Amino acid sequence: MVAFDSSTTGSEVVAAFSERVSGKTFVITGASYGGLGSHTALLLAAANPAEIVLLGRSEDKSSQVMKEIRETSPSTVVRFVKIDLMSCASVRAAAAEIKSSISKVDVLINNAGIMGARFSLTAENVESHLGANHIGHFLLTNLLVPKLEASGGGARVVNISSAMYEFSPVMFDNYNFSNGKTYNAWTAYGQSKTANILFAVALASKLEKKGIRSYSLHPGVIQTTGLSSGVDSAAWPIVEPMFESKNMEMPKEKNIEQGCATTLAAALDPALDDKSGSFLDDCNPRQVLEFASDASNADKLWALSEEIVGKKFCY
Repeated sequence: MVAFDSSTTGSEVVAAFSERVSGKTFVITGASYGGLGSHTALLLAAANPAEIVLLGRSEDKSSQVMKEIRETSPSTVVRFVKIDLMSCASVRAAAAEIKSSISKVDVLINNAGIMGARFSLTAENVESHLGANHIGHFLLTNLLVPKLEASGGGARVVNISSAMYEFSPVMFDNYNFSNGKTYNAWTAYGQSKTANILFAVALASKLEKKGIRSYSLHPGVIQTTGLSSGVDSAAWPIVEPMFESKNMEMPKEKNIEQGCATTLAAALDPALDDKSGSFLDDCNPRQVLEFASDASNADKLWALSEEIVGKKFCY
């Protein structure tokens, strides 16, 4: 059994489980060069996957990583699919394009996200963090379930969450912050990250009979990605007091190689086969607060998400 910890790199995880990469198809949201998603894709390329599908808002921002993937693994088919996770119409179009171009999905990595942004609403009138970080991925994942099922058992869905989920449960009765009147960027981010965890809990239960597993995780704080570039300057002064008020320690920083490790463990590690629905930190399962693990909250979020996207998904 391979032991991983906070210092483990993504390269080490891929090397340990290269046979679970070779010949497989990976779909990754959030593909801008220099980000966590693109670096995860580059590390996977070292073990010769069959296909890597990168989803993002701009192909220009992904062109360099696609070039490097092809250089690393010339046999790997690399595709870019445009997606705006704040628009259900865009998500549906992206899912349709993926379904028409590939036969199966072995691992779906829901990596894209925003953090600390000013208040705004998605096309479906949902607060932008919840919309981009959860609702868009909820719809995409469910639309791709037939392709995950086509992998023949063992497919995985990986949701990138954050230790900052502790900032807020999902506020089912006021997820839009009274239309912005009571808005706090970090509470909004925390709510969306809790949603990522609850979504993994729900998927693990609903898709178990299909042989599809699901995980959520905290990757670590990686300063070199573009995530913090979208933070509203007015939000920075309030983040430290929020950590203090919640009695939370600041999450430890990692370099991007270490930051990819837990994502790749969630995608590949066979030791997690019986841990579907788990939240991972430093490549290992960790307990979360009850509001983020409660099955009834997971069911409530599923029902709310179905209402927002206008479609029921029954398994």
